[in-house]
Amino acid sequence: MGADGLPTRVNAGFGQPLDALVLQRAKRGDSAAMEAIFRLYSRPCYNLALRILGESAAAEDVVQDVFLRMMDTIKGFRGDAPFGAWLKRMTANATIDVVRRNRRFDSDDAEARISNIESGQVSAESGVDAWSLLMQLSPRARAVVLLHEMEGYTHKELSELFGQSESYSKSVLARALKRIGTLAGDDEE
Repeated sequence: MGADGLPTRVNAGFGQPLDALVLQRAKRGDSAAMEAIFRLYSRPCYNLALRILGESAAAEDVVQDVFLRMMDTIKGFRGDAPFGAWLKRMTANATIDVVRRNRRFDSDDAEARISNIESGQVSAESGVDAWSLLMQLSPRARAVVLLHEMEGYTHKELSELFGQSESYSKSVLARALKRIGTLAGDDEE
């Protein structure tokens, strides 16, 4: 705790509990409490957005948008779920909104990156680790893989995020995992 009684930890995940007094103060519009929330959760917000979008500047924009929205909507936070889970969902929604509306995150871009690997323009070593493999997917497919496999979202939750059917996220996930296996060379049996 800092001298002002607010948490000072800067590198915590969405699972970090938020002190009830800080939450109450933030709901009343206290700027120091809002800053404490930002310090606790900005890094996990950024990391989630970066993993999906693959671009630092775009992830920073998402963080800014999420915290501006959070400041407007925090009064409505009922506490049905932990604060971090609420903010994580807000971050996922904002990130998916960017993917849906931004043409530069189109699947054609991913196809170009895949072609670069297949043609040898990118070294094989760079395509071996998981992050490099994920980055070969379109942001939409990467979002489904990350949110489902790493963040624990269900296909029902993903269908709501993308405004699609559950079968949409299931098929995107299956194709993405198959693509990752192909890129990793796991299909040679």
